[in-house]
Amino acid sequence: MNHEPDIVLWDGDCAFCRRGILWFKNRDSTGRLQMVPYQQAPSPPMTPTLARACRKSLYVIHPDGNQTRAGRAILFLFEAIGFKRLARLGSRRPLVWAIEFGYWLVARNRQIVSRFLFTREESNPDP
Repeated sequence: MNHEPDIVLWDGDCAFCRRGILWFKNRDSTGRLQMVPYQQAPSPPMTPTLARACRKSLYVIHPDGNQTRAGRAILFLFEAIGFKRLARLGSRRPLVWAIEFGYWLVARNRQIVSRFLFTREESNPDP
């Protein structure tokens, strides 16, 4: 069965995002995820409205056209790489609210957070 990949749109200018995407890409053994910096995404699926939204949040565009963003997109990525229980648990209220809040907090402070989490760049910065 030929399955179209889910397109993961991320901020290609963000070192923090690059490290996170690389982590997921290295664990995507099925090739289910197509990682694309939103700045390089073709149209479609990219639109001016989606590009503005991608400046603030990670987006996953599913083969059926549906979109998942922010904390729920992270949960989707965990499910896609095999952490199904974690994704299911995180998708339940009130945990999903905490994950969305945590995503919002980190996304708005990426540069500061990356100084604490990542002390060196990966040898291969391009996912």
